[in-house]
This record gives sequence, C-alpha cells and structure tokens, in this order.
Amino acid sequence: MRAAVAPAVLVAALALAGAGCGGSAPSEFPQPPASSPAPSAQPPSASPPSAAPPRAHRHRKRFTATVSRIGNRSQVRYSWHPGCPVALSGLRMITMTYRGFDHRVHTGRMVVNAAVTGKLIMVFRKLFAMRYPIRQMVPVDVYHGSDYASIQADNTSAFNCRNATGSSSWSEHAFGLAVDLNPCENPYVAADGFEAHKACRAYVDRDLHVPGLIHAGGKVVQAFASVGWGWGGTWHGAVDYQHFSANGR
Repeated sequence: MRAAVAPAVLVAALALAGAGCGGSAPSEFPQPPASSPAPSAQPPSASPPSAAPPRAHRHRKRFTATVSRIGNRSQVRYSWHPGCPVALSGLRMITMTYRGFDHRVHTGRMVVNAAVTGKLIMVFRKLFAMRYPIRQMVPVDVYHGSDYASIQADNTSAFNCRNATGSSSWSEHAFGLAVDLNPCENPYVAADGFEAHKACRAYVDRDLHVPGLIHAGGKVVQAFASVGWGWGGTWHGAVDYQHFSANGR
C-alpha cells in the first residue's frame, strides 16, 4: 500500500501528468460514448459495471478496417493545430472493429499517422483474433483533446498534438506514432508510484490477471513487437503501461 500523498505533492504530480499519458484534470469535457463505463475505484473484476453500450454488431464475427483521410479540420478540432509536427495531410482515420468488455463486437475510430496505418491494422487484427477486450475507441477530440478525460473514460486512442510528460518536447502521440491501450487497466505510473486517476489505481498492481491488463511478454506486447513497436511498460522510473510507440518512447 502506498503512503498518502500530501496535497502539495498531489497538485505537483497532477501538473506533471498533464503533458503525457497521465493527463491533467480538465474543467469540463463531454461525456463518452463508452461501450461500458470505465472501471470504478473498487478492486477490478472480470465483469465491468452495466451501462447502455453503443451500437454493437451482434452477428459480425470478423475483423474489418478501413482507412480514410482527415477531410475536414473539424475532425481534429481539439487535437491538431498549426505548428503540430505532422500536417493534416499526414493523418488518417482508421475505422475498425474491436471486441468490447461486454463480449460484443463494436466499431471504433482512431486517428494515426498515415505511415503506420497498415502496421496498426495488423496489430488490432491480432488483438481481435485473441479476443483481447477494449473498453472503447474514439478520437481524443471527443474529450476536447483532454488526455486526462480520455483516460478517465478508459478510452483507447492515438494521435494528440501535445508534449511528452514533464517535457517541452513533442510526445510520440503528436506525430500519430503512439497508441494508448485501455489506459485505466494499464495506467501511467510516476517514478514515485503515483497514479493520477483514482479509479485506475488498483491496476498499478501488475500481478493482477483481469481482462484488458497488459503483461510483460504477453500476447498484446508481442502483437505490437511484431511490427517493431515498443512498450512503455519496460521503461525505468515512470512506467507507461498503456503506451505503445513506433520508436519505443
């Protein structure tokens, strides 16, 4: 059990988390179209709380994926702006099926760099085949570009033009070359063990064996490694269990 964090330390930790996968608390953000709600602060279980899921494909059993251009600036209104390290023309929207925690097949959307669409479709095809559950998959623009809000909703996403945690340099997400997968079950944990999202703190224990949790050497890590992507779960100091990227950073 971790010691209680003093208020001043807590504020500082939240401020640092704002630049990276840990996120920073927004003043307001839209409600998510979740396939099932994000985990509660209670110990994790195999069955998520009940909620009305989005459209599910009851009879669709196979993986499908299509790639489209970002045809309108409004599609990335909050996650992209002039000065970002990748142009709008360098981004693509992948629309693909995934298996939810409710055991149904859903359709999700993910904005990524155009150069990696093929590799990511290969990875998510493997995740689908192994029946790996994903809570939901929508662009971070649904949360007005707030990484914190997206994590609170346990949302799997990729592109977001922002800096890396505690840095003035671009995150790999700003290039569309990183994916955060089930970020509540796979939290960003600071070097001192702090996790900014109360509902996700139970998952700091990586010995748990629950749906969605990524294990070192497991099939999820292998799926990304098969296309040359590295995992933030192997980092030293701060560890980012949700994070996969083209260069491992």
